Amino acid sequence: MSERLTIRLKNRHGAALLAICLAAAGAASGQSATQAPAQAVVLDRVVAVVNNQAILASDVTDEVRLAVLDPGRAGLGVLTPQRALQQLISRALIQQQIRQEDAEAVEPSLEEVDARLNEIRKEVPACVHLNCGTEEGWKAFLSAHELTPERVRSYLRYRIQILRFIEERFRQGIRITPDEIQSYYRETLLPQYAAGDAIPTLEAVAPRIQEILLQRQVNALFDDWLGNLRKQGDVEVLDPALEAPETTGKGGA
Repeated sequence: MSERLTIRLKNRHGAALLAICLAAAGAASGQSATQAPAQAVVLDRVVAVVNNQAILASDVTDEVRLAVLDPGRAGLGVLTPQRALQQLISRALIQQQIRQEDAEAVEPSLEEVDARLNEIRKEVPACVHLNCGTEEGWKAFLSAHELTPERVRSYLRYRIQILRFIEERFRQGIRITPDEIQSYYRETLLPQYAAGDAIPTLEAVAPRIQEILLQRQVNALFDDWLGNLRKQGDVEVLDPALEAPETTGKGGA
């Protein structure tokens, strides 16, 4: 999203939350607050707060890893932690809005998530290279990108939910033409495959391409709506290293 995040560090929600976690851990282990631990323990930390909802450093790491599942990022380069945090902030705002309206109306079924997962395993170039159509290839892909099946399914469920919400709210009057689908297939998708790869047919991937192109078009309307959510909400970034997103490598919610 194009809007630059306004950083406010007056209320250190993240620091307070971390202090509570440390106090609870110390009480549970029977150690005093001043007693040094026998071995240093690396704890997750809060890097941003969105309307009292914490975003953790591990969430940012996961978002970077999961970018490999998004064919819409073709040609955008590696997703940076700064941009990943922006996506997570946007996603948190959208999900909060969904919960206020009608979450059940956009909740995908297990069958829909399974169908999307099967498409990913057959279509995403990084997955095709490792033959993800087989269980061995899928396990190799997950291991190579430090992902778990549960995390992938959760990510896909969120993506379907958010895309459905956006489409229902903003897609009226938007139409993707067959020429646009063919152009994306020839100019964007096909160049991602190496020689010898099993290339999906246009007919097989047309629904997914239509989804990508539709998402691009609704972004123009969506940006204004999300910008208003940011202005009305309380967004704080607690890690200075993540406060300035780069101008390249943008990604969707």
